[in-house]
Amino acid sequence: MSILLKAEHIDKRFGITHAVNDVSINIDAGEIRALIGENGSGKSTFCQMLCGIYTIGGGTFTLDGEVMNVRNQVEANRLGVSIIVQEMGTLSGLTVAENIFLGHEDPFMHHGLKDTRAMIREGQRLLDEYGFGKIRAGAMIDSYNFEDRKLVEIVKATYMKPKILIVDETTTALSQNGRLELYKIMDAVRADGRSVIFISHDLAEILSHSDTITVLRDGEYIDTVNAKDIDEDGLRKLMVGRDIGTAYYRTDYDGRTSDEVVLSVKNVTVPGQIEDVSFDLHKGEILGFGGLSECGMHEAGKAVFGASWDRSGSVTLADGTAINDIPTAIKHSIAYASKDRDNESVILAESIRNNIILPSIDDLASNHILWGGKLNKFAQKYADEMQTKMQGIHQFVSDLSGGNKQKVVLARWIGKGSDILVLDSPTRGIDVKVKQAIYALMSELKAQGKSIIMISEEIPELLGMSDRILIMKDGKINGEFMRSESLSEEDLIAKMV
Repeated sequence: MSILLKAEHIDKRFGITHAVNDVSINIDAGEIRALIGENGSGKSTFCQMLCGIYTIGGGTFTLDGEVMNVRNQVEANRLGVSIIVQEMGTLSGLTVAENIFLGHEDPFMHHGLKDTRAMIREGQRLLDEYGFGKIRAGAMIDSYNFEDRKLVEIVKATYMKPKILIVDETTTALSQNGRLELYKIMDAVRADGRSVIFISHDLAEILSHSDTITVLRDGEYIDTVNAKDIDEDGLRKLMVGRDIGTAYYRTDYDGRTSDEVVLSVKNVTVPGQIEDVSFDLHKGEILGFGGLSECGMHEAGKAVFGASWDRSGSVTLADGTAINDIPTAIKHSIAYASKDRDNESVILAESIRNNIILPSIDDLASNHILWGGKLNKFAQKYADEMQTKMQGIHQFVSDLSGGNKQKVVLARWIGKGSDILVLDSPTRGIDVKVKQAIYALMSELKAQGKSIIMISEEIPELLGMSDRILIMKDGKINGEFMRSESLSEEDLIAKMV
């Protein structure tokens, strides 16, 4: 095979952080190259330099024999490099079609005027061709959920047939059907003699859908291996530099929890999303919610937190307090971590400190005065407790990796001392070591008598961590399972489909 992309001595610093340190790799034409490593290993930074999001700190990228000198993402697109990012990559306030053709509107411009109808027609043609016809090109992008917006990004990144397609943690935002469609697109890119750079923390997925795997650690190149010559344990050892074992999940199977009910949900309905959902949450319980795409489990989590304006039914604490809005939920010790981390769980343009202290401001005030030293000490304590990899608490959250952003989210609620935590996809886009730490934290919180609602699209996670599992289908609860060593993936899937 011929070399399509040559990366030589690629380097990038952010202040004192050496994010990518002298990395050199070659990627062949017609190859799916996985790029893996812990959160903060440099893999996303490497790819964001390649596609023009970041300027190159040092070294050169050579694509198809030509040295790349790109100043932004549009220039990289025109040279043949596209990326589907981990978090939200569409712009609010624009239509679906405008998002698809953003930066590439020239074919629709005539005498200085944009032919909106032609753009919508072409956008709809592409959506239909990809099998995403349920999405309307003329609709505002804001009318679609996180997963549908990710499908729009897939079209945007691939319709021009890029030489290099970067898939950066995209599968974590997709349902199983969405993932299958993306795998087909990746296979088609490879069959066409073009190449894919595939970033994922799901090692089984990496082994199944890549040809070769490059490992980065602390910004440095470690090794490149053939997918067929290694297993998950071997990849974990390369990623962290040692054998971290396989004890991710709980090992107890009695599933016993207190009889004390801390939260009662009765006949909750959100029109078009969930219908007549009822359940109780017990003290010290990890209650798992699972299901397929659009089953309603994510909306159920928001409803519990008071984040659904058109909700009917009741969400009530043990003392009779009704939870009908977010301020009441926070005041009464309920926490919520959204699947859409960047848009709903953190403030990207604020510091780690300000993100952590946000729900605790009233508690931290002394005679209505906030003292900087006290706020710093509070934020530092809980950032350290979560082992957040950062330059300091005044660093912007936008500069952090996905795993470290999630640590900030959890630090915020641990600092608040929340008794009930609604965690939607808590390990989405998280590496194996951080995932272990989050599972250990959940077990510790359970032991303290805290109660957790864990919403997850990952069946092994549901089986491994939950005391009880509720499966949703078409907006309703369709099955309930108690923790058991004999409970299988097939048991859960039978209630999902």
